[in-house]
Amino acid sequence: MSVLVIDIGTTGVRAAVMHGDASLGSVHYRRVPPSSPFPGLVEFDAVELADIAIELAVAALRDHGGEVSAVGVSTQRASTVVWDRASGAPIAPGLGWQDLRTVGQCITAKAEHGLALAPNQSATKIVAILDSVDGARDRDLCFGTVDSWLAWRLTGGARHVTDRSNAAVTGLTVPDASAWSPAVLDALGIPSAVLPELVDSSGEIAPATALPGAPMLTALIGDQQASLVGQGCVRPGDAKITFGTGGMLDVCTGPDAPTSARRGEHGTFPIVAWTRGGRATWGIEAIMLSAGTNVDWLVDDLRILASPADSHAVAAACEHTDGVWYVPALLGLGTPHWDYGARGTLLGLTRGTARPHVVRAVLEGIAHRGADLVDAAEADGAVRIERLRVDGGMSRNPTFVQALADATARPVEVAPTPDATTLGAGFLAGLESGEWSTFDDIAACWRPSGTVEPSATTDRTRWAAAVDRATRWIPDLSALDF
Repeated sequence: MSVLVIDIGTTGVRAAVMHGDASLGSVHYRRVPPSSPFPGLVEFDAVELADIAIELAVAALRDHGGEVSAVGVSTQRASTVVWDRASGAPIAPGLGWQDLRTVGQCITAKAEHGLALAPNQSATKIVAILDSVDGARDRDLCFGTVDSWLAWRLTGGARHVTDRSNAAVTGLTVPDASAWSPAVLDALGIPSAVLPELVDSSGEIAPATALPGAPMLTALIGDQQASLVGQGCVRPGDAKITFGTGGMLDVCTGPDAPTSARRGEHGTFPIVAWTRGGRATWGIEAIMLSAGTNVDWLVDDLRILASPADSHAVAAACEHTDGVWYVPALLGLGTPHWDYGARGTLLGLTRGTARPHVVRAVLEGIAHRGADLVDAAEADGAVRIERLRVDGGMSRNPTFVQALADATARPVEVAPTPDATTLGAGFLAGLESGEWSTFDDIAACWRPSGTVEPSATTDRTRWAAAVDRATRWIPDLSALDF
């Protein structure tokens, strides 16, 4: 027996059938990017997103030609939908996690209520939606992140739920994410009636009646946590980095809950990795605001590459950058600096600098930022990361992966698929349906496509000097602290 997985990312939707050997088949994908009506605003059509997810899931089941034992769902986190409970229709466009329209509300919430909220969390996004629709607070409404919205649609409105891996990044829970926070709800004026029920990441939820055969929905998980499970990082100290548009390092830390949900001294955050049987496994997360975006910049804006895939061959045309350094801060710097006013910086240019030097410097700069995340996670989590596992589009770039191994001075294991999120949701769904018995079984399924060992030392001191040049470039933005 196999499981069906629906995986909704920031720019696309995937449905696939995952088999007992952890292979994927019957894969269907469609690009569904959000819209940006104005700079800083990111919106999406929630109905279209769910319709496409169900359409692709039906196609995957049709191609599979047999029954599946369960359905697992992985989704982008913190993106926000508010819909009418009776009609099931959203009352406004969904707000993507990247949407920055609530920066002012976050600053006000901190000043007036002492709440540490960020604009990429759901809390102030809900307020923005409720405030934008006349009479919204007098209606019977539901709030959900994308997992909650899709679960509602899959179960025909029978269940309004979310799991703790998604709930914990909304800004609306108590520190251990075991319940919604009455204090936060009261401060923001959010009615508790709109909130979903908290359920396990892996556990029986309800039949997915929107799909042929109504297979049981047994997993809901945030995308980065799904990637953690998908790469077999289920024991304390196991770590992965996903290099997509941005970069996320997640480390499994075990069953002990953190004492605070706030950002650590070195810029990482505690996360609920997953819950099962009512018990949470925890982790910490470090964030790179722009990773693959920098390669897209080389393609779309500088036009010195025809495609992102060309970055490997062009960078490989030189053995080193000849003293050129690049700090990938196009959107500011996340962990450990959290400087929204930092900006991308290219240093060390000479008359002899050529296209390969610049491209290699960009790849190496992203790798150094990956090493920054590792250093921060080890410091905040008091753990030693012995080996790194990587997925995401950039994990298929050999020059970049070697640069990452060199910058971190650690072996790097490359995931067998760039989209380990799909695998993670499948594993969690299959745990409940009996495809796998324990998390040790999941760990045993890890088979990297390759392992890259460090082959050279890198100058991290010089890197720190380059970062210092990039920081505090726009003082007003650098002063923001969420």
